[in-house]
Amino acid sequence: MSVPRRPPALLAAPLLVLALLLTGCSLGAAPAKAPGGVPGLGAAGPESGGASVRRASPSPEPTPSPVEIPGLGPETLARIPAETRQVFVVTGEAADSNQSSAVLYSRESPAKGWQPVAGPWPAHNGMEGWTDHHVAGDLRSPTGVYPLTDAGGRLPDPGALLPYDEHPRFAVDGEGFFGEPLEGSFDYVVAINYNRTEGVSPLDRTRPLGLERGGGIWIHVDHGGPTQGCVSIPEARMEELLRTLDPARKPVIVMGDAERLGR
Repeated sequence: MSVPRRPPALLAAPLLVLALLLTGCSLGAAPAKAPGGVPGLGAAGPESGGASVRRASPSPEPTPSPVEIPGLGPETLARIPAETRQVFVVTGEAADSNQSSAVLYSRESPAKGWQPVAGPWPAHNGMEGWTDHHVAGDLRSPTGVYPLTDAGGRLPDPGALLPYDEHPRFAVDGEGFFGEPLEGSFDYVVAINYNRTEGVSPLDRTRPLGLERGGGIWIHVDHGGPTQGCVSIPEARMEELLRTLDPARKPVIVMGDAERLGR
């Protein structure tokens, strides 16, 4: 007996149901696997037909330059001894000004450079300002870079690291240029090694350059007005300076008006 043939449509329906059961709800094509290589750029290389992409190596961090002292130009910096690790910078407002500011800098190593450790402090200098060629009686402070090796004063040693000479001869009286009392100005002093012998009391009057070039240039207690050539800072700051200046660190003072120091 002949068996009747099933129409093709009836054969296709069960096959379609079976396919849906195997592939889930997705009727679209499965997403292609993301190509390897640089993220976002796809595969690269001859086989993929894409251009070869090479990631740049990160640039090395630049080595910071040693920190120099602000306001000091190359000529001034060159005069600071290589072994010096403490610098007391006194910067005048102008060549003819008796108003200054002072900052103490320290350097732990040449690689780290200079760092401020005290100041800025208000300061006074010579009544007539600054000079590159100081002479006795000109009422100007000598510009330059000078070692600081000796200290002293009328009052007992406040804990100075530099050799300290306590002596009654540091007593002073009278009035300054504006009538301010000078008493106590030399209670604490640090000798600036301009035209003096290193390693002796600030009271020593030896003048290697001759008496006509002046001398007795000190850092001392401020009396509220200009000096005859010294640098003066407030008394509390003098005590701090004396307890900080360390002969092992070869301290120097850099002093002058801003324009000269910037050269």
